[in-house]
Amino acid sequence: MQVHEVTVHPEKDRLPRDAQLAWKIAEVAADPVAVDSAVADMIINRVIDNASVAIAAINRHPVVSARDMALGRPHAGGATVFGCGPEVRVHAEWAAWANGTAVRELDYHDTFLAADYSHPGDNIPPILAVAQQTGKDGAALLRGLATGYEIQVNLVRAICLHKHKIDHVAHLGPSAAAGIGTLLGLDTDVIYQSVQQALHVTTATRQSRKGEISSWKAYAPSHAGKLAIEAVDRCMRGEGAPSPIYEGEDSVIAWMLDGPKAHYSVPLPAPGEAKRAILDTYTKEHSAEYQSQALIDLSFKMGKLVKNWDDVADVLIETSHHTHYVIGTGANDPQKFSPDASRETLDHSIMYIVAVALQDGEWHHVRSYAPERAQRADTVRLWQKIRTIEDPKWTARYHSSDPSVKAFGGRVIITMKDGTVIADEMAVANAHTLGATPWQRPHYIKKFRTLTEGLLTPAEAGRFLDVAQRLPSLTAAELAGLTIALPPGTLAAGKRGLV
Repeated sequence: MQVHEVTVHPEKDRLPRDAQLAWKIAEVAADPVAVDSAVADMIINRVIDNASVAIAAINRHPVVSARDMALGRPHAGGATVFGCGPEVRVHAEWAAWANGTAVRELDYHDTFLAADYSHPGDNIPPILAVAQQTGKDGAALLRGLATGYEIQVNLVRAICLHKHKIDHVAHLGPSAAAGIGTLLGLDTDVIYQSVQQALHVTTATRQSRKGEISSWKAYAPSHAGKLAIEAVDRCMRGEGAPSPIYEGEDSVIAWMLDGPKAHYSVPLPAPGEAKRAILDTYTKEHSAEYQSQALIDLSFKMGKLVKNWDDVADVLIETSHHTHYVIGTGANDPQKFSPDASRETLDHSIMYIVAVALQDGEWHHVRSYAPERAQRADTVRLWQKIRTIEDPKWTARYHSSDPSVKAFGGRVIITMKDGTVIADEMAVANAHTLGATPWQRPHYIKKFRTLTEGLLTPAEAGRFLDVAQRLPSLTAAELAGLTIALPPGTLAAGKRGLV
């Protein structure tokens, strides 16, 4: 890896194009390096994973709305929409919008956490949509997805957005644009302009993940993917972008992030170096914020030791800065304790998640968030007794660059009214690569079959899994098969909008 030092430059000190981060990103995207077999296998896993969660969410209201909007923009040579089958085609940017929303709705796909947060599987819908519309084959798609993951993961390693209340999709716009550039074999200059445009239009505040969290949490990444496609389209036509978008005097860094004195060290592959960042990412066994995954597994274990929940006096979770301040009591967000909160808010409340996981010994993407479950009296009483604190040890492990040290868990201390203390800790989730049961292809297939059971016919489920697992060798015509058709009459329709 090469490390690129990124600082703000005043206009009088004009930064050469080839010294800018956006150009360095474009050079990585334009490098025709082969895709490692391990990377190809993991990309297939994540394509299956995305489809699992998309179909599980297929008739939830935000997904229905996004799909209806896409179906109002048909394009005979366009891209496919989850649920509709390969015959239905829409403009690529609208397919990315619909499919990206379906993937993101349940907060149940892959994750990478470092200086900032990300769900790098969000790169798949826009890059796949462009591949289908432009007639690319599976090998080209594989290269594009490897780039999308590489760029987003390395931006997340180096540049913190959340402390400035900028939403994490600001790293997704550039990564999706770069991935599309690789897919299409674009020149470095076109990718450079596309990356800059995509960043410029995808910076937004984190209010989408604060307070009463709305459906925009699912829409934000699909919107970024849509805007990335539009940015590439413009730049392919010869249009430019605000430049330098990262280092300029009035740039994103200067005014939205660490300011004129900012300094970031961004790692990127050297010329000819394989793009392997996807191997550092991890998916979710449970439908909840990633920082809750290990604590859910731990709660299953600890919950067996408590016989009466009303005998609990206090539950303390010692964890990382992120868990405490974003999904814990450090957020100072009363919505995280509300039995009437939205599903989107509940899956960002570690207090709610631990309460239900302790009591139920399971986590289900529907049952665990049902209003009757959130409003159960004994759960509400336990929920109100749970609090979090930041422990520097867990924060240090969260930020470690050593994969054997890096952790996203914490320590749970249950104090009973009689003074008895039950305490235990877990560093990584069972499904993590260093966990008790690290996930392999059969786990992804099991997740797919579990989440799509009753929604897909066995024949359609089997067909999709076959096509997905042949991704590297798919022809352009076969790439249309990387979608899923629900049985006729089972797709919901929503309220009518403009189209």
